[in-house]
Amino acid sequence: MNRYSLFFIILYLVLPKYGWSAGQLVTFTDSGGREITLNSPPQRVVSLVPSVTEILLRIGAADAVVGITHHSVLPPESAGKIIVGGFASPDPERLAALNPDVIFYADLQKEAVSQLEDQAILINLSARSIAESFDHIRLLGRIFQRQEKAASIVEEEERLLALIASKVAAIPAEKRQRVIRLMGRNTVMAPGDDSFQNEYIRAAGGIAPKFGRNGQIVPVSLDRWQEFNPQVIYACGDDRKVISLLQEPGWRDVEAVRNRRIFFFPCELTCRMASHAGSFVAWLAARVYEEEFGEETNFVLTQQVVRRTPLKIDLDYVKKAEIIESDIKDFRNKTLALTFTIPMRVVSTLEGQRNGITTVANHSFPPPSWGLGHKQGLAALRASTQQVLDLDPTASAMLFTGANMDNLAVVKRSFRDMAVIALVTAGVTSNSVRMSADTGAFYEPDRTGKIGKPGTINILLLTNMRLTPRAMTRAIISATEAKTAALQDMDIRSSYSSLFNQATGTGTDNIIVVEGTGESIDSSGGHTKMGELMARAVYEGVRRAVHRQNGLVTDRSIFQRLRERKITLHAISRQYASSEKAEPLRKEMEKLLLQRQYAGFLKAIMAISDDYEKGLVDDLSSIDLWCQAVARHLAGGEVPVDTRGLQDLPPVLAKGLGALLAGAFERTNQH
Repeated sequence: MNRYSLFFIILYLVLPKYGWSAGQLVTFTDSGGREITLNSPPQRVVSLVPSVTEILLRIGAADAVVGITHHSVLPPESAGKIIVGGFASPDPERLAALNPDVIFYADLQKEAVSQLEDQAILINLSARSIAESFDHIRLLGRIFQRQEKAASIVEEEERLLALIASKVAAIPAEKRQRVIRLMGRNTVMAPGDDSFQNEYIRAAGGIAPKFGRNGQIVPVSLDRWQEFNPQVIYACGDDRKVISLLQEPGWRDVEAVRNRRIFFFPCELTCRMASHAGSFVAWLAARVYEEEFGEETNFVLTQQVVRRTPLKIDLDYVKKAEIIESDIKDFRNKTLALTFTIPMRVVSTLEGQRNGITTVANHSFPPPSWGLGHKQGLAALRASTQQVLDLDPTASAMLFTGANMDNLAVVKRSFRDMAVIALVTAGVTSNSVRMSADTGAFYEPDRTGKIGKPGTINILLLTNMRLTPRAMTRAIISATEAKTAALQDMDIRSSYSSLFNQATGTGTDNIIVVEGTGESIDSSGGHTKMGELMARAVYEGVRRAVHRQNGLVTDRSIFQRLRERKITLHAISRQYASSEKAEPLRKEMEKLLLQRQYAGFLKAIMAISDDYEKGLVDDLSSIDLWCQAVARHLAGGEVPVDTRGLQDLPPVLAKGLGALLAGAFERTNQH
């Protein structure tokens, strides 16, 4: 047998393992009308389209993705990927340097990628409908040999769409709501008649507007606004600025504004046709028809447990640990449940001290259920959930969260014979607060104000020892200090004062400490080994859970750090420069922040800014010199550091951004 024969035998044996046998090709027509043939799974992919990035990471093709835009934050596998720019202006040089074999792009990026046509296969996948988005998920599954995962994603989203169709079919025509997706910054805009966003509205049982214009975004005149008279308005977080226009005469004279039916959703759901079409439609429908969806007579599915998945918890007194999936009020809930061999005492920050507990649980309900659960109230929510899960109310202690139980973090820390296990779920992007700085809106005596938004850090804390009542209550302090240390070290920002403050937790955090069995432990404070182990387990658990739920890691991009402070390059460029020079300035700023030295400069400025606000830094003369040096280096000569348009920012942060803007502005003038 010669070496060539041996090569083909090996090729014959290996290729089928990956689903690419000899002669097997994947041929398809992309959204640009180009016929493309791939003869092997791509190995080095750059995805410039956040929706495609999301699909690739969700189907399990993360290892092949080497570059993304800074607009791709979720799923968590995006953390650590090389950023090649923003969606509107990817950097061709950075693209080429990654040596990709495939580049996924959108129409807007055609010019940026055209020069790479000889280097990589260019694929345009731009879904224009829900059905087309499902086709793209299946196609990417074929391309990357992840057919099974792709099929399961589509199956779940189609299940949710069918469920919502069944639920809204029972709503009479006269009760159907007129719904509009609000867009824009300085003027009121909406999606065109042919936009997938209006398909979302119709799939959710709403009546979408027809303004006689197609396109991704079109202006809405006051006459057409009043003629449509929306009953529900929804937007994404980036559209909050335009809401102020709805307080002006004429614009405010519609039912949705009068009745305060204005809802906000994550931009990655509202603005993208990716892998969550059914999930978003379900959430939107549940907000639009909250009354109808909350009526038991309108439930479509039987309220019951549908699946149990075992979870290994290495403690002698844990008889059973599992993730329980159940259909409650028609939506899929997930519960972490630990059943003990004997009844125990627990301390819960939600329920106080409880005795005779045989089950502790952390119950996660999905976004469509958030409004339903909050309206129901905690006592009724607990009772109805325990009934479906067949839990004895007198022997079970529960926590509740909007975080996905799929993102649970389980961390064990040990020393000699002592062990601690922390089970943590965390969501920190909508409800994070800095205690002592942020305002609490709920005043219990008059029952006014909002109780809280979805987003919670829940902790179940167990040991292989028996904690005395004193040690159990002291454990709450050790765990809380560790939780806050994790948030501080990750620079998680307060949702309410993000420019100035790091978060210390969320407004709805809770913990259950379990008594346990074995040798008695009476101390769990900071000077004890038990307290140390508790803190280490909770600290790591919070970091892992925050990453899995919100895609946040310590070394995240400067673009993400700016977004968390509600700062956009688009806004500050328009405030700094005239309208004709604002866009070139934004592109230059984005290009600068792709470079580590300038991103590092701004990250350092952010840290100093926080210390200045706390009073730990009081002399800014060295900061002024540093900012001047950065501006001079960028401009190639002396240039004043100007903070115009940045007056609302903390002083140190304004100086740092002002230095970069001054240098970038001079560069655009030189070009």
